[in-house]
Amino acid sequence: MGSTSEFNRRDLVKRAAALGIVAVPAMSALSACATGGGGGGETDGTKNKGATSAKNPLGAKKGAALEAFIFKGGLGDQYAKDAEADYNKTYGVTIKHTGTQQVGPKLQPRFAGGNPPDLIDNSGSDHLDMNKLSSQGQLQDLAPLLDAPSLDDPKKKVRDLLYPSTLEKGKHKDTFDVLYYAFTVYGTWYSSKLLKDKGWEYPTSFDDMIKLCAEIKKSGIAPWTYPGKYPYYVHFNVFPQIAKIGGLDKWIAIDNLEPKAWTSNDAVKQVIEHYEELAAKGYFLQGSQGLTHIQSQTAWTRGKAAFIPNGSWVENESAPTTPDGFQMAVGPLFDGGSGDKMPHGTLRAEPSEPFIVAKGGKNPIGGMELLRILLSEKHAQNFATKVKSLTSVQGATDGMKLSPGLSSAAQAVKDGGENLLMIQLQEWYPKLTDEKLGGLTSQLLTGDMKAAEWIKKAQQYADEFAKDDSVTKFHRGS
Repeated sequence: MGSTSEFNRRDLVKRAAALGIVAVPAMSALSACATGGGGGGETDGTKNKGATSAKNPLGAKKGAALEAFIFKGGLGDQYAKDAEADYNKTYGVTIKHTGTQQVGPKLQPRFAGGNPPDLIDNSGSDHLDMNKLSSQGQLQDLAPLLDAPSLDDPKKKVRDLLYPSTLEKGKHKDTFDVLYYAFTVYGTWYSSKLLKDKGWEYPTSFDDMIKLCAEIKKSGIAPWTYPGKYPYYVHFNVFPQIAKIGGLDKWIAIDNLEPKAWTSNDAVKQVIEHYEELAAKGYFLQGSQGLTHIQSQTAWTRGKAAFIPNGSWVENESAPTTPDGFQMAVGPLFDGGSGDKMPHGTLRAEPSEPFIVAKGGKNPIGGMELLRILLSEKHAQNFATKVKSLTSVQGATDGMKLSPGLSSAAQAVKDGGENLLMIQLQEWYPKLTDEKLGGLTSQLLTGDMKAAEWIKKAQQYADEFAKDDSVTKFHRGS
């Protein structure tokens, strides 16, 4: 999802519920879409454009109908409804709102028919193929939004509010047509109360993790669990861990599908062998291979396992089963050794929850204005309060009293400083990472595949995608 991109990847089930795997039938249906979008009239994003002013820099037209399609997954959709309420008051309309987990199945026919909704939160396992939509010219160029004055401070443009990675990830080629609204922290999640009660320290290195896992297992708790139904969740840790140890330049080679990018990178061997060791020593909760993301999270919040690979949406998504005082937290990537290319504290934290505006919608200007409202301090803070997640608006939560998991995530981002990793492979090539590599990881974690075979197969699959002319390719600079 996205171009420089994310993965996003969020939700997973943004990829089968959390980053989102695009179903093959969905992609086939979308392939039949005509280029451009429709319903007649202009297709340059100026439909229903009204008079511009200091308070209405984009020229959203009062009284013009607006439709929003919002993914209703781990983040819910109330935060969007709250922003829509402010739009309604200002522009004298009632936005037609749909909250759903089936964005793709419901909207593919509408894009094909030339009548898509205006604003779409394109997340979930059944999301639309944004790469294809962008290449077909069906997404609105959001440059006018980026260059518009922000709602809170007219002296600042909207682009000045956003993390640089948000601006990078939202591009297809040279066009910014995806606005990633959330800012997700990926990594190893745990209960700080459990560790404190047991006298355990969060590990700083692979060696420390292996030693701690032995202690945890002796206590009757499984060290790890994961959603075996969606094993690519484990990639939230595996991929950035490779980049942390081997260096971003070598990870970018993997993102770019370069020859031997997997097999010639010593960090790949070190990381995959670490997971092979975890499996060989029985450090995963028995039966994890059959769990969904919700089931694995429930096992974790109920104290059956100490660690889980996940994203910062987990606090909100697992709230129904999280006991009081759990003190959810996320830790930085583990050190591999003295040769690591990036320092301790390095973290995967990147934009997620992709919003798009359909160029062929009836009111794309209104769709961009609704995004401008969502990016205001009021609604960025409302998002943090309601769904326990950061947004792509820098510093929006400064001074706020945050939930434990969100507070930990915010501190981890602060501690990471400039060492925040963005992984494009899962965004650009989900069929490769989530289906092909996910299948390998599933076998690795059950002990049915050795690290060497995982690496060999990973390179083979990457090479196949690189040579497949039907796969849209992207390139990331160093």
